[in-house]
Amino acid sequence: MIKMKANLTIIISGKVQGVFFRTGVQNEAKKLGLTGYAANLENGAVEVVAEGEKEKLEELLMWCWHGPKGAMVADLEFSWGETTEGFDEFEVKQE
Repeated sequence: MIKMKANLTIIISGKVQGVFFRTGVQNEAKKLGLTGYAANLENGAVEVVAEGEKEKLEELLMWCWHGPKGAMVADLEFSWGETTEGFDEFEVKQE
């Protein structure tokens, strides 16, 4: 069976900064074998760009709907794309 690889971009808004959202996403992504990054945006949202098996990306997307303890997700937007294979690991981008 061929595993489909993809790129997933997620923008999560609500109370998602200052609650270890990026670190939580990183931990979850590493468990799932995904690469990419999580970054805070100036508007208070968190951006996640992840690549890997589509099934695993869907698991990460589901996790992002609630995030870590203390987070309150108000909205989540996502889009699928072709994998770039431009990431070696999953990292948290610092401001």
